[in-house]
Amino acid sequence: MSGYRTIHGDRVHFGWDNSLAPALTVAPGEEVEFEVVDASGGQLSQGSGTEDVGRLDFGRVNPVTGPVYVEGAEPGDSLVVEILGLEGSGWGWSAIIPGFGLLAEDFPDPFLHISHYEGNHVDVTPEVRLPLRPFPGTIGAAPAEPGLHPVVPPREVGGNMDIRDLVAGTRLYLPVRVPGALFSVGDTHAAQGDGEVCGTAVETAMRVRLRFGLERATAQRFPRFVLAGAPGPQVAEKGYQVTTGIGPDLMLAAKDAVRGMIDLLDREYHVEPPLAYVLCSVAADLKISEVVDAPNWVVSAYLPRAIFR
Repeated sequence: MSGYRTIHGDRVHFGWDNSLAPALTVAPGEEVEFEVVDASGGQLSQGSGTEDVGRLDFGRVNPVTGPVYVEGAEPGDSLVVEILGLEGSGWGWSAIIPGFGLLAEDFPDPFLHISHYEGNHVDVTPEVRLPLRPFPGTIGAAPAEPGLHPVVPPREVGGNMDIRDLVAGTRLYLPVRVPGALFSVGDTHAAQGDGEVCGTAVETAMRVRLRFGLERATAQRFPRFVLAGAPGPQVAEKGYQVTTGIGPDLMLAAKDAVRGMIDLLDREYHVEPPLAYVLCSVAADLKISEVVDAPNWVVSAYLPRAIFR
């Protein structure tokens, strides 16, 4: 990726703040290449071990590159972000971080796993290969509220949404809340399941190329996007392992669906629980199967069988 205006990886910030000075000002129609630092802020490397997870400085995690001021963007407009391409570093990490993730109470100890990717695949282990499907986990604009706001929770203006279908070819529409929108991007992933249940995907540094546009006076409240092709990686040729959680609380049902998949991976594929939890995060998709038959709802976890070699 060359020939585009570039924002280098040293132009990062660690929270959303509409008072930040722009790293770049662009006109609608311009393309920008962003150098995105991995979600650890460069604190983890290919040689890191589980002990390094416990040493993370959380003031440096989840950096985003930017912000970009888009000329003419005003509150009430929609910022149009076309995702043109992503180029990765060839390796990524996934971790269990104590106190974080859907099953934090089940996994109190840190864990780190390193994966490598090239071509169209991510090799998690010699036995497990995922489709490479890169996307930015954090992509958004500045909120209207003043002050510094943490990056971790997603917001009406986007942010850390972890929507794995925001791949190349997708067109994202973000609500504009401040003049210029003040757009930033980060948290790039090589692969992830819907839900990112352990709190991390295959986290990796990447170069991301985007094109900006505007739609006037849409009064859009939340992000929306147009997906160019079928959602999710096409690995259905061998079917799926599916576990469920059922109950009156969707969050508890989601937890039980993932717990069921971890147990299945341990029992049938001899994957130890910490790695099984990570595998659920990078490869399994949580789906809301039913929300109408009160008082109980159904959440299902789908894991493609074809990822096992």
